[in-house]
Amino acid sequence: MKLIGISGTNGSGKDTVGDMLAERHNWLFVSVSDFLREEARRRNLPIERKHLSSISAEWRRKHGHGVLTERAARLFKEKATKHDGLAVVPMRHPGEAAKVKELGGIIVWVDADPKVRYKRVTGRGRSTEDVKTYEQFLAEEEAEMHHSGDEATLSMSKVKEMADISLVNNGDDIEAFKNEAEKALESVISS
Repeated sequence: MKLIGISGTNGSGKDTVGDMLAERHNWLFVSVSDFLREEARRRNLPIERKHLSSISAEWRRKHGHGVLTERAARLFKEKATKHDGLAVVPMRHPGEAAKVKELGGIIVWVDADPKVRYKRVTGRGRSTEDVKTYEQFLAEEEAEMHHSGDEATLSMSKVKEMADISLVNNGDDIEAFKNEAEKALESVISS
């Protein structure tokens, strides 16, 4: 299976890379955050980052550190005849990234200037999780960069260290960034 795990900072353009793979190359694009949002709704919890992080850590403790990647891979296998590859976003734990590599995939890290990302996140207004000050945005991100508690908690800095390809997305032109990402991922897409 062709597989790319996409990680990076909040508002950097991770979904844009996944969208490009789905739109231009017939890949299945799975946001593992959707699994977590679905579980939060089932538990009648507000859809907030703290709840999603808590659920993901709980699942890792119970099912192993690669549980979210495994769920995405199962979904792909159910639809394998329909898609040419699998893009999974976001990789926020090294166990998820390790599972991607174990399955023969690569990790892509996407980043952008914090002020650019803050403007994107607050401008999209998806939910209450996007309403915060710039300082809160930075503090939340810093907390997600390193384990806080046991090894099942988020550690994006470890995922970043595992990245095979890094992309910077400071611009406003989404199509130009998709073109840049496509070029950087050409060898994986065409393999």
